Amino acid sequence: MEKQKYIVLTLDDEHYAIPIDNIQTIERLQTITRIPNTEEFVKGVINLRGIITPVIDLRERMGLSAKVIDEHSRIIIVNNQQESIGMIVDEANDVVEITPDQIESPPETISRQYRSYIEGVVKHHDRLIVLLSLDQVFDIELVKND
Repeated sequence: MEKQKYIVLTLDDEHYAIPIDNIQTIERLQTITRIPNTEEFVKGVINLRGIITPVIDLRERMGLSAKVIDEHSRIIIVNNQQESIGMIVDEANDVVEITPDQIESPPETISRQYRSYIEGVVKHHDRLIVLLSLDQVFDIELVKND
């Protein structure tokens, strides 16, 4: 079975992962220019080496409480459908390899809205890692229906 590499990120002391193939770069926090009349979780835009890149707070997008930004906070720049988008996360500092047979379906007890964000759950050593569906996380139409 072919292993795929994932970057593990932390939100509210829980572990989530996204495929490393989707990641362009991981940056320290920098000045974010706010854009009026956007969803609350859309924090604004940054100038990333000459490219204007929108930034969302992944905690807020997933319905978690806001957290004060600290030295561990990072912006993960991902490529999603030919667009670069930044996600603010609590930490991003681990890479794991996962085979498809390790991935379990999300539990049915999770609400349909949040289950759509999840591709699966993996037991990796002594922790559970939730695999995120970037298409759903970035789906603005889904946000309008939340």
